[in-house]
Amino acid sequence: MATATMPASSAKGAPMTQEEKKVIFASSLGTVFEWYDFYLYGTLAVIIGKQFFSALDPNSQVIFSLLAFAAGFIVRPFGALVFGRLGDMIGRKYTFLVTILIMGLSTFIVGILPTYASIGVAAPIILIGLRLLQGLALGGEYGGAATYVAEHAPHGKRGAFTSWIQTTATLGLFLSLIVILGTRTAIGEEAFAEWGWRIPFLVSIFLLAISVWIRLSMNESPAFKKMKEEGKTSKAPLTESFGQWKNLKIVILALVGLTMGQAVVWYTGQFYALFFLTGPLKVDGATANILIAVALLIGTPFFILFGSLSDKIGRKPIIMAGCLIAALTYFPLFKALTVAANPDLAKAQATSQVTVVADPNECSFQFNPTGIAKFTSSCDIAKQVLAANSVSYENVAGTGPAKIKIGDKEIESYSSKGLPADEAKAKDAAFKKATIDELRAHGYPAKADPAKMNKPMIIAILTLLVIYVTMVYGPIAAMLVEMFPTRIRYTSMSLPYHIGNGWFGGLLPATGLAIVAQTGNMYNGLWYPIIFATITFVVGMLFVKETKDVDIYAKD
Repeated sequence: MATATMPASSAKGAPMTQEEKKVIFASSLGTVFEWYDFYLYGTLAVIIGKQFFSALDPNSQVIFSLLAFAAGFIVRPFGALVFGRLGDMIGRKYTFLVTILIMGLSTFIVGILPTYASIGVAAPIILIGLRLLQGLALGGEYGGAATYVAEHAPHGKRGAFTSWIQTTATLGLFLSLIVILGTRTAIGEEAFAEWGWRIPFLVSIFLLAISVWIRLSMNESPAFKKMKEEGKTSKAPLTESFGQWKNLKIVILALVGLTMGQAVVWYTGQFYALFFLTGPLKVDGATANILIAVALLIGTPFFILFGSLSDKIGRKPIIMAGCLIAALTYFPLFKALTVAANPDLAKAQATSQVTVVADPNECSFQFNPTGIAKFTSSCDIAKQVLAANSVSYENVAGTGPAKIKIGDKEIESYSSKGLPADEAKAKDAAFKKATIDELRAHGYPAKADPAKMNKPMIIAILTLLVIYVTMVYGPIAAMLVEMFPTRIRYTSMSLPYHIGNGWFGGLLPATGLAIVAQTGNMYNGLWYPIIFATITFVVGMLFVKETKDVDIYAKD
């Protein structure tokens, strides 16, 4: 842990200077723009899937777009290593400039990138390459921002000051939703799906210009500047961070006992909630975006509340409480969300349960990330039709061709294996029509009825999910900074943060979709965040030490 004498300007209780406040504001604002760039893709994943993966079937388009979204998260730890090393060797300020340029230019290029219809397979390849660049840049951004702000903050107020950095991801997502919604409203849904989706990406060039100007106006971190003047910067931050057990064990604890659980709670409360509304609950995209945006607006001040509270009662109790409460309440909250957002669906599920009766030996794993698997058995075809209509079902072992049971009605599926193309197409159309007609007859809606939505309740539930996010995320920047010495802080804290958020968090939407596709229950994707939040709670409570009183100006 960090132990040393801090500069007088940061003495406990001393107010920050106007210059320090300006620098921290500039750092936070620049980070908002960077998150805006990153989340545009996630919010527009379905449209991007149609534009760049149009050679695949609709289900595979969504899966591929989510996997391309996840690709940016997967490389974030590598960005943490590359830029963390630079930040610990040459300084925080110049590393900031590099990350914002990479992020901003990559986002702008997505806005002018030709689609699959224009240049074929090169389009998705280039798109994924740009996503990887965005992930690398973001991997270097957060650790620098958190370190930079914490090293400016007075002792005893680090939680409060770094919590402003914690709001940037949510504000960036909020800004992206507002720009997308404004564009959709201005030009209409049809034009937006065809070409208007490019506008939010192109607008980012102006945000990039502002961000670069902001970053150029920054001063170097006083802690790094002091250490550099004393000639004590690390010559090999990667080796010191991960090659020495005394530091490596803290990195591992930071991952398993903090960031892993924080990440899944964060992504469940913001991204998975959005996917759940627009997917299983069939709420139209514009309405879902507005509801999420309102919840974010209400919930965002709680980042500051919990960050400031952590200066008084500690970081650990708040983070652990957030993980535990989330794990215990996700199932009832998402079921309540179904009742509020699509009451017709909730009623149909309660009165007309859907069951797939099939031979387990002919049922394949329903997740098809490569897009090349061919589902030809009667079981697979039945499940594919139900999945395409966002219908939850139970699996029951049986013999013979698979059957879909809806209430007291039964529809027999078919196997397309070996059938001529025309015959398979005709059987597919007839089976889909029979299934959908029966679903409608039993009250399963084609989409959520806006007139029946309980929007105040939806906003209340979404806001509560965001408050869980603020509990685990508000204090975590200060805690991660306090766990490592100054000379390797950027590198050491960045890796566990980005493995937790990039891998455990970023893979949540695609993994949750895979779990739902395999089990047939639209709520089962919640097991993913529940399990990892619970692991973090147990490990954190047993092995992670409180850090709020640590002196972060370390020389070791």
